[in-house]
Order: sequence, then C-alpha cells, then structure tokens
Amino acid sequence: MFRAASASSTLARRTILRASSRGAPSSCFLPGNASFHASAKREDEALKADAVVPAPSKGGLFGTGLSEWFALPLGVAAAVPAIKLEWYVVNEETQLLAVFLAFVVTFYTQGGQIVYDSLDAKAQQILKEHTEAEDKVVQALETKLDFLKANRNMVNDFEAINEVRAAAYDKLNAAGAVKPQHDLKSQIERMLGMIAAEEASVAEKAKVALMSEASAAVTAKFASDKAAKKAALDAAVAKLKGGKGAKADPVAEAFVKFFQDKAAKAKASKDDSEEKAQRAAMIGKMNSVAKNEKFFFEFDAQGTPKMTV
Repeated sequence: MFRAASASSTLARRTILRASSRGAPSSCFLPGNASFHASAKREDEALKADAVVPAPSKGGLFGTGLSEWFALPLGVAAAVPAIKLEWYVVNEETQLLAVFLAFVVTFYTQGGQIVYDSLDAKAQQILKEHTEAEDKVVQALETKLDFLKANRNMVNDFEAINEVRAAAYDKLNAAGAVKPQHDLKSQIERMLGMIAAEEASVAEKAKVALMSEASAAVTAKFASDKAAKKAALDAAVAKLKGGKGAKADPVAEAFVKFFQDKAAKAKASKDDSEEKAQRAAMIGKMNSVAKNEKFFFEFDAQGTPKMTV
C-alpha cells in the first residue's frame, strides 16, 4: 500500500550517505559531540533580529484564496497516476479506512452536538462547583478580615479596661477606708436604740407596777377605814353638786401620799440589786446581738464597750 513512502525513505538514506562520503563534518550527524555554551546563541539572536513577519494568509485552498472545492479535482488528478503507477494500492485497508472515515463523519455530524452538550454540561457543573467553593473561600477570608479589623484596636481596649479597673480599685480602697467607720456608726446607733427601747420598756413596766401597787394600797386603806370611806363619799357628792364649798378629794390625797411615801422610801433605801439585775440583763442582750451580728465591740460586766477587732 505504501510503496511510495518506502521509496522516498530509501532515497533519503542514499542522499545522506552521499553527503557523508563527500566530507561532510561528523558533527552534523553526531549531536553528542557538539559543544554547549551557557550564553545565548548568536545565530538565534541573529535569526530573531532578521525574522520577517509573515504576510497574513488569504485563506482558501493552501492559502491561495481559492475555494476548498478545487481540492476535489486536484485529488482526482493526483489519485489517477498514483493508482496507475501503483504508488497507492486499493485493497481491504482502503475499505477499512473508508468505513472508519464514514463512521467519523457520521458521528461528528450526528452525535457531535450531543457529545458537546454532555461535556459542556459537565464542564458547567464543575465550573459551578468551583465557583461556589471559591465564593465560600472568599466569604471565609472576608469574615477573617472583618475579625482582624475588629481586633485591630484590641490593645487600646485592654488598656482602657485596665485603666477602668485601676480606677475601680482606687474607689473600692477609698470606700473600704470609710466603710468600717460607717459600720461602727450603725452598730453604735443600733445599741443606743436597744438601750432606749429597753429603758422605755422598764419604765413602762415600773409605772404599771407602781400604779397597781398604789391602787391596791389606797383601796385597802379606804376599805378598812370607815371615816376615810365616808369622807371620800362626801367629797364625791359635793363635787357632783358643785359649788364653792367643795372639799378636797381624799382619794387623790391618798394616792399623792402613797407616791410621796414611796419616793421617800426609795430615796432612803440603799438596795440597788434590782438596778444591777436590770443592767446585767441589758448587757447580756446587747452582747448577744453584737456577737450574732459580728459587731466591732462588746460590753464588759460594768457596761463599758471593748473593741474586738
């Protein structure tokens, strides 16, 4: 089939042998013996400098501008002598080539668009996925950039926080110096209030007891003395009648006399056991409150405050 090709290769070998026998340099056929240089070749530089920009092609058949349909008669004209001179032999290989070309042309014209659409859809899907991945990467980088921008003033923020903390500690120290005094004042006021309340309670109890004792004594006196009872009755009748001749109330005089005698007796008495008992009970209550509420002081047996801190 390919006699022309084998003939041309034989002719090429003969031409090379003739050239070698005429004294051609061996370096032309033995590239391994050629010397190499690190600098650029001057021949290449000269060729680049002398290179001529080719003229734009006219298109068509072999760039001549003629229609490609002229290749058909030229091919027929070339095929006749090639077959005649047996440069190309028509056999089963030719038939196989024709069938293959028919298959290629048919597949290209009928199924080419389908293959293109399939590959293009896959390419678009890959491009879409790649774009989405790039968008996610860009979004992550933008988020990181925003985070870095937000944290750009972190040093200044921490310095401001430290300044605020130092100012707060100074205020706490100042308040800590005043707080014990304020607490001591509150504790003293609490104790004074307790003492005032206890004294008022004792006085009220003493008043009730004294009035009860006076009532009992006066009642017993008038119950046992008929003359006193008659005088009290006459004084009550006269006060009801009114007039200038009303006598003094013997009951009131009896109460006054009782209180005068009680006061004189209390003044003459030197027994202070009751007062000591009341003081001890009061001191016990105040110490109990001071201990439970963790006051800064307590009271001794004489009622003198003693600091406990």
